[in-house]
Order: sequence, then C-alpha cells, then structure tokens
Amino acid sequence: MTGLDLLGPAQRGLFIGGTWREAEAGEELAVHDPADGSVIARISDAAVSDAIDALDAACAVQADWAATAPRERAEILRRAFELVAARADDFAHLMSLEMGKTIAEAKGEVSYGNEFLRWFSEEAVRIHGRWMQNPMGGSRLLTVKKPVGPCLFITPWNFPLAMGTRKIGPAIAAGCTMVVKPAEQTPLTMLALAAVLEEAGLPGGVLNVIPTSRAAEVSSALMADDRLRKVSFTGSTEVGRILVRQSADQLQRVSMELGGNAPFLVFDDADLDAAVEGAMVAKMRNMGEACTAANRFLVHESVAREFADKLAERMGALRVGRGQDAGVDVGPLIDEDAVESVSQLVTDAVHDGARVLVGGTRPDGPGHFYPPTVLVDVHPESEINSHEIFGPVAPITTFATEQEAVTRANATEYGLASYVYTRSLDRTIRLAESLAYGMVGVNTGLISNPAAPFGGVKASGFGREGGFEGIEEYLDVTYVALPVG
Repeated sequence: MTGLDLLGPAQRGLFIGGTWREAEAGEELAVHDPADGSVIARISDAAVSDAIDALDAACAVQADWAATAPRERAEILRRAFELVAARADDFAHLMSLEMGKTIAEAKGEVSYGNEFLRWFSEEAVRIHGRWMQNPMGGSRLLTVKKPVGPCLFITPWNFPLAMGTRKIGPAIAAGCTMVVKPAEQTPLTMLALAAVLEEAGLPGGVLNVIPTSRAAEVSSALMADDRLRKVSFTGSTEVGRILVRQSADQLQRVSMELGGNAPFLVFDDADLDAAVEGAMVAKMRNMGEACTAANRFLVHESVAREFADKLAERMGALRVGRGQDAGVDVGPLIDEDAVESVSQLVTDAVHDGARVLVGGTRPDGPGHFYPPTVLVDVHPESEINSHEIFGPVAPITTFATEQEAVTRANATEYGLASYVYTRSLDRTIRLAESLAYGMVGVNTGLISNPAAPFGGVKASGFGREGGFEGIEEYLDVTYVALPVG
C-alpha cells in the first residue's frame, strides 16, 4: 500500500470548476520522497492563467453556494468525513510518502484533520445572528451573518491534510467558495481530499485546487483581483508579512497562522516523568516540524539535570528511518535546506557553549535525516533559542525564579503556543495570564484540538481556526435597523 491509489491519472491535474484538467501550459511539477529524493509523482503545475480560471469558477458559483441550505452544506461535510475515515490508511500512506512522517504520525494527522470536517459539519447549522430591542425604543436591531465570499487558502507542507481541512471545513460550512494552493512539496494529499469532497457531493466550483511551483506569482495575481474577499495562510512569518501587505490594496480579510518559538516551562514542583512524556509529544510531533513544537526548554535549575537525562534517554531510543518502514519513530525532514538549517543551529549552539547529550550529528547516506538531539548548558542568547528550529532538537536552559521564566518565555517576537508543567494551581493561573501566547498547554504536550480556537499573537499572526471561533473568520455581519410604529 502506498496511498497513490487515491489519485487516478486525471486526479493528478488541477481541480477547477468541478473538472480535473491539465495546466494550460502543459507543465508538470515533480513531487519527491524526502527519504531518498526519488520522484513519487508528476502533477500539473498551474500558471497564473489557471489560477484566474480557478477564481472565475469560484466566483461563478458563490451566490448559489451561499444560498444553499446550511443542512445541505453540513451533510456534504459529514459525508466527506465518513469517506476520509474509511480511507484513513490510504491517506496516511500517501502523506507519509510525500512528506516523510511516520505512518503512526500520519494516521494521527488523518484523525485530527478529519475532525475539522465533522466539527464544521455541526457548526454549519449553528450560524446565529441576534435580535434585540433598541435601548432607546422605537426600533429593533437585527444582525445577519453572511459568507465573506471567495477565499484563497495557502497551505503548508508539514500537515498537508489538517491545514487544509482546518480552512476548507469552515469555509464550506459558512457558504464560501475557495481556491486552494497547496504546498509545492506536498500537493498529493490535497488533491486526494478534493477527490473525496467531489465524491461527497460538493458542487463544482466551490473548491478549486491549483498546485503550482509559482507560488508568489500565483498568489499575487489572485490577491490583486477585487473579487477575492478572504485570504488564509499558514506558513512563515516572513511570507505572512508579504501577504498582509498585498491584501491591503483590495482590503481583503486575512487570517495568518505564522511562525512559533514555543517555550516549554518545567518548574521545580512538576511531575518530571509527566513533563518528559509531554516534552516528547510537544517536541517530536511531526519530527519537530510543527509551528506548535516546543522550541525552548526552560527548566528550573533544581530539576534541570534529571529532566535532561530522562529526556535524552527517551530521545536517544528513537529509531530514525523511512516513514513507511516498520518500527521507525522519526522520519526525514522535508528537504536538504531543512537539514542544513537544523544542523547549523546545533553547531552554533555548541560553539556558544552548549553540550550535546544525544544526537547532534547528521547520519551518512541518502535522504534528509537528522537525529533526535538534546542540548544542555545552552546560552540564553544562542540563536537556537530565538530561531524556530523546525526539527528534532531540544535545547535546554535553566531558570531560578518564576518571573525569570516568564520574562524569558515572552522574550520573542512570536506568540503561538507555550507549555507549562507545574502542580500549583495558583502558578497555573498566573502563567495563563502572563504568558504572551495564543495557546497555553498546562501539564500536556498536545494542545491542538478541532473544538478549540487555534492561533497566536504578535508575529505568530492573527485570526483563529477551529472551535466556535473558526467559522466566524468566514462570516460578515450585516446590521438591519427595523423601525416599529
């Protein structure tokens, strides 16, 4: 089983207006296996003209889709949820093949990502306005929520299913049409999802998928079009800033889920075994290639050595290899640039005085692999503490007081996820209020949940995905004044 059987020959093209077709120029995009660099598949490579065709298709059906009964939209999402669940193993193998994550990791993403389809199938029928009497008398106030209109979704390579369903689910539920540009490295999972939504009965033109190697050119052309009303992007802060500037010309609504530099705080009263377990989840999910990954481990000086030794033992026991192979715990990173970036951060940290407890040396052979690594005595000002690692490296520094921990945790431009291990309820409340992050995990290393609002503050972006808040990103509010005689 490879998962490639989810995609027939036609479904390796562009999906525009409910039709699978080749790119206008006939160009192709090669998708590679990061474990050995081999070509997995060749698919159509969209140009700007194809992107405009996709927006044309989305605009052509926007009014009809907005007028579709919420229950009908909900049932389409529910059918898609059931289809993905039935094909979970195929999706997992396809995702592992194009992205590198282990089969176990991939199955976890399928389950997590699919829940957004179920969650928003239930939210589609719960879009509420309000009715109230004017406090001054003489009229009534009515609010009506309407879909924002055609959207552009730009999704990343690290979670090719979940980052798509987290945007597509609420858009479908709210009555929006969309153009999706998946990451160049991992477009196959999104094409497979489009095929499932087509099978589930989604009308042609509501969802359009355009893999492309011309990301900047395509997104710029779409965002310059005044028919596009919403942009949602998950990716780097650097690219997010560019997109926000571009959105200003057409005053498009934007949701930005950007970079992270998550602190993992371990206090002297923490359950260390639980903290190590949580650290393994927060650090090693997706080989560390996650914006929510624990990036900096800030550990109280009285327990730092014990925590580091236990974490190093766990990290050192992980087996590195091809994601599809049995017994493998850690797959390859996405590409050579990723490996070089992680390797350089470790080298610089060691130069600044850090010690390697485990890992730290890239293995010989083909593929984009880097071993699970634990560093201690990391200088607080080392680049590895300010840069998003996006790999399986855990740098540990120590602190003496709660205030020092908070100050250092907040000393970053980012503000997405943070983690705290303590047995003190008072401290938990203080930290929840003082940590400048959109999400705080208390005694847990896993915070992502489709029922919860996902998003950050500062340079980690704005807007929320998931939860009751997620669908609001796709709705405009109209106020109606009703005089009463």
